[in-house]
Amino acid sequence: MVDVHCHIIPDVDDGAKGLQESIAMAKAALGQGIRKIIATPHHLNSHDVNPKNSILEKTHQLNDALQKEGIDLKVLPGQEVRIYGELLDGIENGEIQPLAGSEYILIEFPANHVPAYTEKLFFDLQLKGYVPVIAHPERNQELIERPEVLYQLIKKGALSQITAASAAGSFGKKIQKFSLQLLESNLTHFVASDAHNSTNRGFMMDKAYSTIKTAYGMDIVFMLRENAELLAEGKHPHREIPVRIKQKKFFGLF
Repeated sequence: MVDVHCHIIPDVDDGAKGLQESIAMAKAALGQGIRKIIATPHHLNSHDVNPKNSILEKTHQLNDALQKEGIDLKVLPGQEVRIYGELLDGIENGEIQPLAGSEYILIEFPANHVPAYTEKLFFDLQLKGYVPVIAHPERNQELIERPEVLYQLIKKGALSQITAASAAGSFGKKIQKFSLQLLESNLTHFVASDAHNSTNRGFMMDKAYSTIKTAYGMDIVFMLRENAELLAEGKHPHREIPVRIKQKKFFGLF
């Protein structure tokens, strides 16, 4: 199994605090069947700056440490970049690290809204050959209130990734129900841990996939797992035609 969003690199953001925590996370990941992790340190949020060169160096160091510990888990370089208007310049300047060196870029929105320039930026990214992957849309307040915004972005070529803890219910029933509805409506394409440690913000991939299997069957679980593997290999993930979330049905969830 591949985890495409994880804060396992030590001492770079609000994820692992020290190498021992990274090692504990790696062991926890293996316990859930994860064999590859794309490390996605925060970049350009209000606290963290983690440009590409730094991520590549620290990923290499972490892999060396895991090998010395005899831990059979591979860490690949990635980045969770907070959306900003000059993101294309960041790519040109070598600051942005796509997921596992692919054309897929993990982009985080502010918690409460989607910037007005997002659609134009995503269009420009795709013209340059990149594919935006929206991180945890189920936890964005505007997308919860206006799922049409997400529908339009997905319809026009973006992908999205929900958090395992959301699908498992750890962020509450409202977010869990919205997460499952995104899956049902073909508005999300990956489940990832967004793990920050091995305790209160762990992996929960097994519980998430169990919940999804109960709700929609094993086929969608297979597709989601394969999508993560395809992304890590730089190949095109599966995507189905997105479906609008009907507003009445959506608000009925609450």
